[in-house]
Order: sequence, then C-alpha cells, then structure tokens
Amino acid sequence: MSIYDVRISRIREWMKERSVEVVLVTSPPNVFYLTGFDCHPHERFMALCLTADGGAALFVPTLEKEEAEKSGFPHIVTVSDTDDPMAKVREVVGDGPFGQLAVEKQHLTVARYEQLQTVFGTNPSVAAEDLLLGMRLQKDEAEVAIMKKAAEIADRSVEAAVRAIAVGKTEAEIVAVIESTMKSLGASGPSFSTIVLAGDRSALPHGTPGNRKIQAGDFVLLDLGAVYEGYCSDITRTVVVGEPSDEQVLIYEAVLAANLAGIAATKAGLPAKVVDAAARQTIEGFGYGEYFTHRVGHGLGIEIHEFPSMHGNNEAQLVTGMVFTIEPGIYVPGLGGVRIEDDVLVTADGVEVLTSYPKELQILPAE
Repeated sequence: MSIYDVRISRIREWMKERSVEVVLVTSPPNVFYLTGFDCHPHERFMALCLTADGGAALFVPTLEKEEAEKSGFPHIVTVSDTDDPMAKVREVVGDGPFGQLAVEKQHLTVARYEQLQTVFGTNPSVAAEDLLLGMRLQKDEAEVAIMKKAAEIADRSVEAAVRAIAVGKTEAEIVAVIESTMKSLGASGPSFSTIVLAGDRSALPHGTPGNRKIQAGDFVLLDLGAVYEGYCSDITRTVVVGEPSDEQVLIYEAVLAANLAGIAATKAGLPAKVVDAAARQTIEGFGYGEYFTHRVGHGLGIEIHEFPSMHGNNEAQLVTGMVFTIEPGIYVPGLGGVRIEDDVLVTADGVEVLTSYPKELQILPAE
C-alpha cells in the first residue's frame, strides 16, 4: 500500500465517522498530498472525488493527462476546455440524491460551489480543511527527507547570494543569483517571491526588491526558499556591508538571541505560543520589542505557509513531525532591519534545525 493509499484510507475512516457521502478535494496542494499529482490548473477544473461506496476519481484538465497518469492514480477523468466539468462529475457520481458533501470551503469560489450544487443539491456541506490540514501537520520520514533537501538548496542559495553581494550591485541582481542557483541545484523554483532588501529598505519585513544599489554600511536582508519535489523551504539571513555601527551590532545580537531562544523553546507537548514568547521576550529584553512586528513563524510543507501559525496566542500543542519556521526580526525605520529564520522539525527528543547556513554576523567588504 502506497503512502497515498494510506492517506486516502484515513479520509475514508473520517467519512464513516462523519456520515459523509462524498469528499471533493480541489486545492492543488491537497490533491498533490493525496495523489502525488502536482498541478496548478489555474481556472480549469481539477478535483479528487471520493465516495462512500469506495469510488475514487481524479479529474484533471485534458492537457495534464500525461502528467496525471505518471502519478499512478487508477481512475483519471479528463476535462477539456469545452467540456462541462459538472457533467463529468455527474457521470462519475450519478444523479443522487446525496447525503453530506465535504469540500474545502476556504478554497472553493462561490461560483464553483454553486456549480457543484447543481450536482449535489443545496444541502449544507461539511468543511474538509480541518482533516486535511491536520493530516499534513505531521510530516512522515519521506516528507522530512525531501524537506531537508529543500533546506539544503536554500542554504546553498544564501551562500551564493552572500558571495555575490558587493557595493554597487542592485537588490534585483542578487535575486537573480539566488533564483538561478536554486534552479541549478534541482529546485523547481522559488517557494515565494525572493526578497533582497538593502539599507533602510531592510526595515520592510516583506518589501519588494528593486534597483536600489548596495552601499557601504547597509544591512542586506535575504529571505528565500526553494521548492523541491513539491515541498518548500524558507530561510532568512542578514549581513552587513562594511563596518557596522554599534546599534547595528546590537540589533543583530538581539535577533540572533531571539532565534536561538525560540529554537530552545521548541518541544513536543508544549503550546505553540511558547516559541513566540521566548523570542519576543528576548527582543524585549534588548529594548527593541516595539520593532518586532509579526508572529515568530509559520508552518511549512507543501505550501510556504501552513499550520501551525506560530503566534503568541496559539494554544495548540507542538507534536513530533511538525515543521515550522522561527524567524524573529527587528525593523527600525530609517536604519534597517534584521531577520534570522530557520526551518525546524519537532522531534521526540526536542528539535532538529533543517537550515544550516551560519548565523553569526557576517561583515562583508565594502571595497
């Protein structure tokens, strides 16, 4: 039995417990998780349909048929651009009447949901998100192995970026180095829009890289991630070009201490909020609490942001197999910002840090 069969079996158990007759999975990340078929169909219809009688069908755009067949899924239904997707669904599930339908309410558009009602009726539907995202919360050994490779690619891409940083280079030029490096190392692409911000622009937590040239005295913030075999990595490192000021050194020391405190606080059985608290209290102790303006991290996996949200009010317990980021930052307008981010895995013994690029302050030459 494949890992995909195991995952689908778990959904079927949930269907019995909740008296759900049909489950329709439509988000590309969850279709990939359950079938191994990785596709972003844009406006075209794609869905995995599971029925209580044991039926299973994977609906894919016709132009994706060959890739879908590589997944080995036994029943693939193609939908061409001229087909009515709901007619295709009706051919598989019949005319009903139907009991409870489970869908991804946070993913379906109103228009698509109304189309589904022409097949399944207007009975209230059940949200499938809690089950699916809960399943994805704990990574198995195969997933962890892939994520370690994605983290390695991110590490080496940071290394390439740091080598390329020089006075007069633009943020956009460093982005190009990062993304070409990760592609050359086997990544299918970046897991989000790569961020390189220099000088006072490094105080923008999610700023957009541009043609700002790197200057002596700049912080340069590098936030990047790679997608490898469908899984994401996410790393942030910050360097300084030329001799740093005393305040730059202090800010860096505060963020590094917060990153290490968050890692040290990570332990199965504790609430997620303790990780945020450990990092936040550290930064507050340095006197920069008001400049740490976001949660300490987020879940990571098939998507760049998944469960759990690592904020200060999250009471959910950490469990083995969770992977998330720890990324405290200090952002001082007019001066610049520092963020240090790692990907961590909760283990039975504590925590394993998947990203490994050095974190001590790097002072790059300004000549």
